[in-house]
Amino acid sequence: MDGNGRWAKSRGLPRIAGHREGSRAVRRTVESAIRSGVSWLTIYAFSSENWRRPAGEITDLTGLLRRYLRSEVAELKQSGVRLRFIGDRCRFDTDIQTDLAVAERDTAENTRLNLTIALSYGARAEIAAAARAALEAARAGCLEAGNLGEDVFASFLATAGTPDPDLVIRTSGEQRLSNFLLWQAAYAELVFLDVLWPDFDQAHFNSALKEFARRERRFGARKD
Repeated sequence: MDGNGRWAKSRGLPRIAGHREGSRAVRRTVESAIRSGVSWLTIYAFSSENWRRPAGEITDLTGLLRRYLRSEVAELKQSGVRLRFIGDRCRFDTDIQTDLAVAERDTAENTRLNLTIALSYGARAEIAAAARAALEAARAGCLEAGNLGEDVFASFLATAGTPDPDLVIRTSGEQRLSNFLLWQAAYAELVFLDVLWPDFDQAHFNSALKEFARRERRFGARKD
């Protein structure tokens, strides 16, 4: 989800206004996913690199996260959405960590949409952490080094139990992954849209799905 700051700047508004409007786009996207029959959705809300932003913006973003968790979770639960969070949540204040755990607990039985929100997340850090966990498992005698294939390694990632993404959508016209699901997105289809994230709506979501449907996915094999 990219373009909140540029959306606000183009309107002469403070950056927090773009982030607020971006949170409304999250709601629209969740609703669009449900209507389209998508059962797994991952949203990159806050990267590990975002901690480098000015302190005032970090305060605004974490405050917005607090409000989102306390105002949206009940509705998500009622809509059949299961929430998961990936990333280094320990960097957030204790009350936010508690709210994240409560949101996961309260929506754990839902099955209509599996919504994963990446917070304080970076794919390189995730892969490094998985490598350390695999090494510790080997040292503890729980894993034979020769058995460490791709599937076993994936079980140490934060997304264990989650299917790899079929489609990655990036907004705002930028054409890069920016440290998002680097392992998991190895064979994902990529769609880059010029729309800024706060303007993203169901029409853009459907457009990306139609583009995905046109793609021929071979996963390195040949079909002739």
